[in-house]
Amino acid sequence: MSSKLEIDYAFRSEAGVKQDNDDTCNVCIPEDNLLLTKGVAAAIADGVSSSEGGGRASRICVSGFLSDYFSTPESWTVKTAAGKVLGALNRWLCGQGQSDYDSARGMLTTFSGLILKSTTAHIVHIGDSRIYRYRNGDLEQITRDHRVWVSREKEFLSRAVGADPHIDIDYHAVAAEEHDSFIFTTDGVHDFLTRRELLRILNSHAGNLQACANALVETALENGSSDNASCQILQVLKLAQETEADVLQRVSDLPFPPDLQPGMKIDGYEILREMHASKRSEVFLALDIESGDKVVLKTPSINYRDDADYLEGFLHEEWVGRRIHNAHILRILEPKKRHFLYNIAEYVEGHSLGQWIKDNGPADLHQTRTLAEQIINGLRALHRMEMFHQDLKPDNILIDNHGTVKLIDFGSIRVAGMDEIDSEIDHTAPQGTLDYAAPECLRGEACTHASDLYSVGVILYEMLTKKLPYGESDAPNPKKRLNYRPARHYNPEIPTWVDGALEKAVHPQPAKRYQSLSEFQYDLEHPNPAFGNLAQLPLLERNPLRFWQILCGLLFLLNLFLIFRT
Repeated sequence: MSSKLEIDYAFRSEAGVKQDNDDTCNVCIPEDNLLLTKGVAAAIADGVSSSEGGGRASRICVSGFLSDYFSTPESWTVKTAAGKVLGALNRWLCGQGQSDYDSARGMLTTFSGLILKSTTAHIVHIGDSRIYRYRNGDLEQITRDHRVWVSREKEFLSRAVGADPHIDIDYHAVAAEEHDSFIFTTDGVHDFLTRRELLRILNSHAGNLQACANALVETALENGSSDNASCQILQVLKLAQETEADVLQRVSDLPFPPDLQPGMKIDGYEILREMHASKRSEVFLALDIESGDKVVLKTPSINYRDDADYLEGFLHEEWVGRRIHNAHILRILEPKKRHFLYNIAEYVEGHSLGQWIKDNGPADLHQTRTLAEQIINGLRALHRMEMFHQDLKPDNILIDNHGTVKLIDFGSIRVAGMDEIDSEIDHTAPQGTLDYAAPECLRGEACTHASDLYSVGVILYEMLTKKLPYGESDAPNPKKRLNYRPARHYNPEIPTWVDGALEKAVHPQPAKRYQSLSEFQYDLEHPNPAFGNLAQLPLLERNPLRFWQILCGLLFLLNLFLIFRT
């Protein structure tokens, strides 16, 4: 059985010989699910003494970080969330310092933060406050002082929060173990204690965190500390690890639905008809009796009742869908009351892109670009949340009766922030559908934005040719997929530069693909000189806008000629 993350902590902060205490330290332990998805956060900051608003800056930085970090999306990695929060705080302090104190150095502070999530300690650091790790009687400094020494006696701080609108944040992650202690200090403590003194105090007060923090600060002051003296200690009592049993426990309160048939009612929904059935799930069109709206009700297969990996994926689909709000992402709805395990989604009247490709001939460029723009728009919404679809294919793209595209099927989506949670569930199995998944995904490597871009490239290639760029595969062997077949071979109307853009998008090596979706989208609409000698291309392909401008001008002149001739 897994354990919930548990910590103990203590702190001591003194002004020392100074009138004001510009140091700040604190710990935030969230409740409920945030403890698993975001972890515990602790921070210490030392307002720069030469800065008029240093003390204010340190207090704002610590309180703002501990508050705002837990407001970031749960899907973000710690590095992304902490970096964005610190970046925003830095810009605010920089601007406020100039506004309130008429100085570019008005509100400066150091900052050292630690986020303990699952079994990893994530460190973010700017300045010369410090974090140490104390383990089994040994002490290791895990931050680096951002100081520049100009002589033996003189040094200055090379980095501080609030000093410049652009901030360089040190980030690294270290493995945490139960009984580890993380010691946060400001320079008023660590500059006045030797390593031997630090170890002696830590060893002699190992069972009492508050006594240890008190002793560290008091000893530094006795040694002649000329600055504020602050120390904070965080000790790991238990680490969180989710087991297979935990996943099953999360859903055990909700039984599987009965065998649903048209006309049956369940939790305020009336089953209208079955839309799709497979060995993994059943999908029904249902009526929300209260609102009168049609919805889609998806139930898990009874065959997987004891499969923790499957059940986690089923729950994952709802978790993801309710956190993404975009016109091109299928909306997952929150049931008003639920006594059984199922998901509710909006009902989209239309058809899949896969069906559209079967029913129509190869698409023209205008149709392809129109749909590509919407697919990319939906993907961007996922990628901004550090989510990666991993199973993009025509059957997972819906087109409604108004031509609006919606991405569906979130069960395989990789959430970067969730990858940081240690679990007994195996998440390394290859994801995606063979003909559309990037080679790295088929090898079991982590899928990224480049992997989704590859899938988009394959889909657009198929729309234009009704073929696949590497042919159809019957086994996940990436070696069979290395020889790109030019799209123009199947559809000569495709411009050379569009074919070049498709080839780059589906390159077997992620580093050689486009680095962004917008870059790929641009090259689908504008000739890229890298994909051929554009001077030899017709004007319509080189510059469609100029072609139509010239044509309209010629037609206008022709009309004038005909008018005056008569």
